[in-house]
Amino acid sequence: MAISIGTLSYTAAAAAYCFVSALLLTSWRGRLPGALLSFASLITALWAGTMAYQAAQPDAWKLPAELLEIGHKTAWLVFLLVLLGYARHAIRPADAGLRKVAISILGACIAIIALTIALRIPADSATMREWRFLTSILAPGLLALIGMLLVEHLYRNTNPQQRWSLKFLCLGLGAYFAFDFYLFSDAMLFRRVNPEIWSARGVVAALIAPFLAVSAARNPTWSLDVSVSRQFVLHSTTLLGAAAYLLVMATAGYYIRFFGGTWGGLLQATFLFGAGVLLVLMLFSGTLRARFKIFLSKHFFSYRYDYREEWLRFTTRLSKTEPGTRVQERCIEALAQLVESPGGALWMRQESGVFERVAQWNFPATDGSEIESSSLVRFFQKRQWIVHLDDYRRSAEFYEGLELPAWLSGLPQAWLVVPLSMQDEIAGFVVLARSRARLTVNWEISDLLRTAGCQAATYVAQAQAAEALARSKQFESFNKMSAFVVHDLKNLVAQLSLLLRNAQRHKHNPAFQEDMLGTIESSVNKMNRILMQLRSGGLPVERPVPIRLDDVVARAVASKSAYHPKPCLDIAAKDVWVAASAERLERVVGHLVQNALEATPAHGSVDVRVSRQGVDATIEVRDTGKGMSEEFIRDTLFKPFESTKRTGMGIGTFESREYIRELGGRMEVSSQTGKGSTFLIVLPVAERLRSIDEITLREGVG
Repeated sequence: MAISIGTLSYTAAAAAYCFVSALLLTSWRGRLPGALLSFASLITALWAGTMAYQAAQPDAWKLPAELLEIGHKTAWLVFLLVLLGYARHAIRPADAGLRKVAISILGACIAIIALTIALRIPADSATMREWRFLTSILAPGLLALIGMLLVEHLYRNTNPQQRWSLKFLCLGLGAYFAFDFYLFSDAMLFRRVNPEIWSARGVVAALIAPFLAVSAARNPTWSLDVSVSRQFVLHSTTLLGAAAYLLVMATAGYYIRFFGGTWGGLLQATFLFGAGVLLVLMLFSGTLRARFKIFLSKHFFSYRYDYREEWLRFTTRLSKTEPGTRVQERCIEALAQLVESPGGALWMRQESGVFERVAQWNFPATDGSEIESSSLVRFFQKRQWIVHLDDYRRSAEFYEGLELPAWLSGLPQAWLVVPLSMQDEIAGFVVLARSRARLTVNWEISDLLRTAGCQAATYVAQAQAAEALARSKQFESFNKMSAFVVHDLKNLVAQLSLLLRNAQRHKHNPAFQEDMLGTIESSVNKMNRILMQLRSGGLPVERPVPIRLDDVVARAVASKSAYHPKPCLDIAAKDVWVAASAERLERVVGHLVQNALEATPAHGSVDVRVSRQGVDATIEVRDTGKGMSEEFIRDTLFKPFESTKRTGMGIGTFESREYIRELGGRMEVSSQTGKGSTFLIVLPVAERLRSIDEITLREGVG
């Protein structure tokens, strides 16, 4: 039974040191301590494997095991000597005394190895067998004693501020050498090796492997700090802890059943069920998980955070969109996750200069606000420090010039205040609730939160700029619609004003009366359509339909017949169909005719002609007015909201050209100053009997 236990014990040790060696070798960067530590771990793994084989095969050749017994201890002694040289602030052992100790140990190890080999020469005398036993016990015992002395010397000669990085190494190797010294002292005293102590030796060696890994992780020069990810350590440790817990509970359940009598089975089942529920609660407890992560980061790694993983998680949290959440809430949550905080609230600077609460996440609502000249904002502007409220209450003088507002002091769950700075300006701040774990806020946490705050400020500012741009586009659309509506109203007012001026002179003329009634009816209909547009909140979308071009142009010209000079219409091509909205196209032609009339004196002329050129229909509006310069046509004519008229809006010509382009046509202008202007509208011809969808598809409009 002892051999079986010994085999398992030393096999576990071999596996542990193989794992540590693999980690060290994959991260070694040529530094001497890392190389020696890797070598010592490898030879220890080889020694443990040999001992496991010898435990399984007692009749096997014992010389390799005895040589590796001395060899792996020698490797650890050399590693300790090198570390002792580093502890004395030298790259190599500097003083003569240390050199002498190193040379003496190396010489003693060589002599012991040579003597061990020599004593293995076959001999049957009792004296030779006694010498063999003494060397196999005395040599490892002496090396263990020297190892304890070197561990004590290393710890005592290390700077007190640096002992944190070596205490686990000294504790592990010191305990291992002490156990070996006890084993071989007991063997020397009783003239035999105790099998139970010898079997437990492998477990002891395996147990100190994590101590070596922790020390290597705390010493960057040993290059183990990048070998194991934090998630791997967290999940592996959690799994091992859960397995150990279940093993202990199973053992306890066994004894409950054994001593429980007739109630043993019931008590065991109840106990195991309760233990399982307790394990599930512990695994899903956010507080326990947070404290465990802090414990691992504090005791197993050089730095608390894996910055690559933290930054990826932080940016993912900021950019991840979820239904019902805004970027402000995501900003609070991302910052809170860095310090295991369960909630927080965000204050942002408004246009008035006041910092107001804009969002909260698992945090009670508060109406507190801060002005730019407040003590808190001025402190952030000057220092950009993280305000630890507990530290402030203990040592307010450390936060020079800071006076906490009453609303913040009255929040019992408030813990940290993180400024959000952008381009040396404070855009806001986040108040975080107290962490689930007992987290000590040091320089590392402060730097991480300050940097994350800058990133969050940029992200929130970008989101606010996007919202402002969307609002600006909405206002732009509304203003554009309003401008078009006002332009149409202006044309109606001008038309009715002209009608009113002519009413006194022609009110008894039946033809004028009939024309007046038609004009008023048309104006009322147009104003009703404008009111419908305002109610709907936007311009109506009208799909083009086949219409007769000559009818539309005739109505547009007829609506301007009361002006002087009276426009003349020439229809050179009848029954020409185009795809358009009759109302909008009539408004375009009417606008061009109106402009021509306003630019032409009473003795001049305004001619409108409808014709066809191949697959195109044309509308030509020619006048003999004052004309336009080339610069005006190029730079001003089609530019919206610019007009030479005293009451003009500057959008009529722009709207006309844009609509003609929507129909797949074009508008051309030619003019000479003092001689007049010509506007030419070219539209593709549509077949009268073709369906609307086919026309729309062919002409690319709609």
